[in-house]
Amino acid sequence: MLRVEFHCHTTYSKDSLMTVASLLSGIARKGIHKVAITDHNTLRGALLAKESAPEAVILGEEILTQGGELLAFFLREKVPPHLTPLETIERLREQGAYICVAHPFDTARKGHWDLEALEAIAPLVDAIEVFNARSLAPGANEKAQQFAQKHRLPGMVGSDAHSSIELGKATMLLPEFDDAESLRQAMRAARFEINRSAPWVHLLSRYAMMRARWRDATKGAKEP
Repeated sequence: MLRVEFHCHTTYSKDSLMTVASLLSGIARKGIHKVAITDHNTLRGALLAKESAPEAVILGEEILTQGGELLAFFLREKVPPHLTPLETIERLREQGAYICVAHPFDTARKGHWDLEALEAIAPLVDAIEVFNARSLAPGANEKAQQFAQKHRLPGMVGSDAHSSIELGKATMLLPEFDDAESLRQAMRAARFEINRSAPWVHLLSRYAMMRARWRDATKGAKEP
């Protein structure tokens, strides 16, 4: 069985402190066999990591749609943010991607979903993220699990790691897979290893965003 981290971010997400190098060393140290790098609205971090660890890295993206956020795995090219959910899903299907709804009921995040929008896309996605180690809203993970069961969709879990300390908090144990279709088959035998991250990890993301803004401002000031 493979131990897989399906939700994590590198410094190519402005709210993350985890470099590509520290992520790759972290999965080796923590016994994680595969990792889906799901930076916000970009593949840059995942592509860079895959150059160094092609067998371990899954090209992923966390995409902000007009309805909420989606996680996508086994991408060939970036899907831009702010499209309608249906257009986003259509572009992902054209690539043969595996599609999971991210933290659907975590109302503490701008990327959560309202129930009507979620019901509309349920027949079109592959899975629901039923445990997110960073979720703060009371009952968010439990509501996601209930929704997945109601709609007979597989559940996925993820650390949503934005720092090395969070990596591996929520992982899945799966048989071998190497593309979206074999992942669909492997999900039938999935097992979870889950732990919540401490609430203070969100402060790390705030610091990361402040640092990114300062860096951008400094870069702009130096340009003629």
